Amino acid sequence: MKYLFLIFIFVSQLTTTAFAEEQTITLSVPGMNCPVCPITVRKALEKVDGVSEAVIDYDSKRATVTFDDQVTETRSLMKATENVGYPSTVLEANPS
Repeated sequence: MKYLFLIFIFVSQLTTTAFAEEQTITLSVPGMNCPVCPITVRKALEKVDGVSEAVIDYDSKRATVTFDDQVTETRSLMKATENVGYPSTVLEANPS
C-alpha cells in the first residue's frame, strides 16, 4: 500500500510539472528617470516567486520578465514594481 501511494505522489509531481509553462512579459516602466532606477526595479521583480529572469532597459524604460505561470502572474509582477515606486503596464506577453 505504501508503495502504491509513493508511485501516486511521484506521478502527480510529474503531471504538475508538465503543465507549468514559462512566460515572458514586457512591462513599460515609465517612471524610471535615473540610472539607479533599473536596479531597484530588477531587484523587486527578482524577489517575486517564480521569476527566473528580469532584464531592465533604462533607455526604453522596459522590463522583460521570464517567470513560471504556475507560481506567479502578471498582476504580481506589476504590483512588485508599484511597491518600489515604479508603476508598470503590460506591453507584450508571450509564452516562451
